[in-house]
This record gives sequence, structure tokens and C-alpha cells, in this order.
Amino acid sequence: MKSLVARQHAAEPTLIVSPDLQRPLAAGEVLIDVLASAVNPIDLFVASGTAHPVFGLPEQVGLGWDVVGRVKSVAAGVDSFTPGDLVAGLHDDLAAPSGAHADQVVLPATALALVPAGLTPVGAATVPLNTLTADQALRPLGEPAGRTLLVTGAAGAVGGYAVALAASAGWEVTGLARAADEEWVRGAGATHFVTSLEPAAYDVVFDTAVLGSVAVAATRDGGDYVGVMPPAVPDSERGVRTGAVSVQADGSRLSELLARSVSGELEIRVAGTGSLEEAAAVYAKVGGGGQRGRWVLEV
Repeated sequence: MKSLVARQHAAEPTLIVSPDLQRPLAAGEVLIDVLASAVNPIDLFVASGTAHPVFGLPEQVGLGWDVVGRVKSVAAGVDSFTPGDLVAGLHDDLAAPSGAHADQVVLPATALALVPAGLTPVGAATVPLNTLTADQALRPLGEPAGRTLLVTGAAGAVGGYAVALAASAGWEVTGLARAADEEWVRGAGATHFVTSLEPAAYDVVFDTAVLGSVAVAATRDGGDYVGVMPPAVPDSERGVRTGAVSVQADGSRLSELLARSVSGELEIRVAGTGSLEEAAAVYAKVGGGGQRGRWVLEV
């Protein structure tokens, strides 16, 4: 099998040929022939080698979180999928020797969802990590009635989904982004739009742009700050509760989010595609910034 890996002291991701998956599947596991996998900022962070000491990773780790592919085989105890099914899922083990940027992957059946009609493999590959991150950040916050939410990086992948999900749940949402993105952010569901922050203005801040203490300062006294970097949660101030979402695979919830993507409630945005062999160039494009949507590796 081919697998894209990061080495701690390498400058870019490396495509290696690993032995085929020979071990028997453990109970509850599914072997998938990968068709598409999105490239996310966390992949660049790991590929740079910078993430290794932050997360305590081994010298070499696999890359890629988003999985879309065809079921090749299933283990005992799996009755929700059969060979040939088109599935999407989240590979959430950051320290694994092989990730979703590979031609095959093994995942628990509980991490997977059937891809509904109306979504292509490339489109579906942009959904799992970003929607689950937004969903798992917002759901623990409780009832939104009468409360205000600021989403930083509101035009980004996680931020855009957070705006849409929060607006649908009943939050009064303000999106922070560049002025050029105002129309899109409002279209995603934001009631208000800003390009700069004022202090202590929001009950909750979901900081997808990783502004840190600047975003904490925009949170009201006793409010909630939620980041996306668990190893780097900013310090609390004025009674603000600070934390970060640590996204986990959830096939059942992903099934709902994929359905909402088909309906258009959650917009699919693909910036471009490249092959697994072109991964280094795709990573470079993502690292260049300024793009909306995700680049996807097709296998």
C-alpha cells in the first residue's frame, strides 16, 4: 500500500510504499480502498515536523484525517456495511503510522457513515473533519437562546460550518473574517459580520482562526472560549472558561452532517484536487493560503 507520512525532521510529506495490510481485521473494523481525502491545516502542521513535540508524536506518523472510499472487507460484528459500499469517515489517530492519505485504511465501523446520493467522493471528503469539529465544539455549550456567539475565521472550512450549524441551532451568530468574505459569511447564516474585535462583547467565542488571547478578550466576563488547538489553550481571564475541541470520529453524527451537506444547508467547497503522488505540491498550495474550500487528494 502507498501511504503519505510525516517525519519529524523532514521539510515536506513523503509518499512511501508500505507492506499491504496483511493482519486480520479486528472485531468491528472495516478495510477501505480510499478514493479521496482532504488536506487540512492540521496535516500541514504535522507534515512540517512542528507538531511532533507539541503532541508527543513518534518520529514518523501517517497523514490525513478525512476518508472516503469503498469498503473492501469487514470484520466479524460489522453488519452496517458491506463490500462495495461508499463510505466516509474520520481517521482520528494522530500518532498512527498510516492515516487517510493512503490507498487503503482500516477504521472502526463506528467511525464510518454511508455517503448519500448527491455527494461525490471528492465533495464528501471535505466534510468529516471540518463538520465534526464545528459540531463537537458547539454542542456542549448548551441552549443558545438569548446568547451571542462569535466565530473567528468564519469564512474558513471549520468556521463556515460553525456559522451554519450555530445559526440553525438558534444562536445569534457574528462572523469575523475579511471584508471580502462578508457576503458568503452572511449567506452561511451569520446575523452580524465584523472585521475586528471589541472587548468583552460575546457570550461565547469559537476561535477557529486560532487568535488565542485576542479572542479570549472578546469574550464576556464569565463566558466561554472554545479553541481548536488542545495543546495551546489560552489562559483564562475575567472568569472566562477556556478550552478546545478535541475532535473524535462519530459515524452516526457524520451521517446526519453528510445528509445536511446534500441538502445544501452545509455547503461543499472544493478548492482543487491532486493525486496522492502530487501530495507535496498540493500541500504547498494549501500552505500558500488565500483559498476557500479544501484541496482533495484523489487516490
